[in-house]
Amino acid sequence: MTTTSRNIASELLDAALMHVPFDGWSETAFKAAVADVGVAPAVARGLFPRGAIDLAAAYHRRGDDAMVAALAARDLSELRFREKVTLAVRLRLELIEDKEAVRRGVTLFSLPMHAAEGAKLIWGTADRIWTTLGDSSRDINWYTKRATLSGVYSSTVLYWLGDDSLGNQATWAFLDRRIDDVMKIEEVKAKVRKAPGLGRLMKGAENALSRIRPPQERRDDLPGGWTVPR
Repeated sequence: MTTTSRNIASELLDAALMHVPFDGWSETAFKAAVADVGVAPAVARGLFPRGAIDLAAAYHRRGDDAMVAALAARDLSELRFREKVTLAVRLRLELIEDKEAVRRGVTLFSLPMHAAEGAKLIWGTADRIWTTLGDSSRDINWYTKRATLSGVYSSTVLYWLGDDSLGNQATWAFLDRRIDDVMKIEEVKAKVRKAPGLGRLMKGAENALSRIRPPQERRDDLPGGWTVPR
């Protein structure tokens, strides 16, 4: 993708954000953005084939990029791993400038025909967090970590959307509780491993699952997927 096309993509997204609070991530908002930027509709469709859906996905990924940049600028050396994960989720939300755009996105990706896309975006956020924090797992844990964090992140976003507390303190307390719940699950698993009979059963299951490997490379050319600019 050329520099020019990337700039146009960013301009279209910025222009769309002016209309999303009123029209949602819709065809109306997409066409308004195209008109505002003054780009040929064919060029806009080339960048965002599905129109507003791709714009919404690009907006989400832009937030992921901002989070990764913010994490890279922080000194995380003194933090425990759970504190790093909590910080990453918190930064992801704190860096959002337009809560209504997120609310509209949640509405869009809650629709049955777009639910898979929404789940993919949430998974992508969890993957960016774990990868940025240096996750080195190459077995079933690669999947379970991302699946668990996807649940934590999505529930926290929903809570945050309805939070009117000062400085979103209620949301951060909710996030801490969700992380605590995850830690409790790990504690239970550790106890089960030590139990005489269950421990052997658990070990056998984990040995079998350890053969599962994460994808060797990212694939953006699979059916049903689109590569869109951020």
